[in-house]
Amino acid sequence: MTTTEAEFWFDPLCPFAWITSRWILEVEKVRDVKVTWRIMSLAYLNQDKDIPDDYREMLKTAWGPVRVAMAVNEQFGQEKLAEIYTALGTRRHVEKKDFTREVIEDALASVGLPVELADAMDDSSYDEAIKASHHLGMDQVGNEVGTPTIAMNGSAFFGPVIAKAPKGEEAGKLWDGFQLVTAYPYVYELKRARTHELDFS
Repeated sequence: MTTTEAEFWFDPLCPFAWITSRWILEVEKVRDVKVTWRIMSLAYLNQDKDIPDDYREMLKTAWGPVRVAMAVNEQFGQEKLAEIYTALGTRRHVEKKDFTREVIEDALASVGLPVELADAMDDSSYDEAIKASHHLGMDQVGNEVGTPTIAMNGSAFFGPVIAKAPKGEEAGKLWDGFQLVTAYPYVYELKRARTHELDFS
């Protein structure tokens, strides 16, 4: 059986990407799938868009964790990128903590990375690499979407956006369906109003 190579774009700030990422980690356990983690930036995506003031205010702190993620990726590679994403996301989405320097240092330490990598929060030299990674994914799906974005088998889609990550074989079955739908070249959108609260468990 051929391994499916899937690329997953995330911003640590995004709750929807977080839940979908927990699903795809489950998929790796039950299907022959290998995920490559890619970084995108909600702050960069929305910098020129007409968005609510409270959302724009939130995005002011969004560059920091993305820069730290890129620093980890450049210096320590994919395995540690996945680990720091889990550590950051757990603190943000499960424990409801803001991305302060203290929180980011704690996340770094928890996965055995130097806490000095938190210096990247204020280091704009990472921004060009972030933008390149961002465009690698977003240019495949268009400007009116964001994260999660998944690319595989020559196509890329925004989503799936899910309110709760399935586990085990249920995760595998959702992946099977996702692959079938996204393999058809004329599918562009599949959407409905969200009626469930986000479940980060």
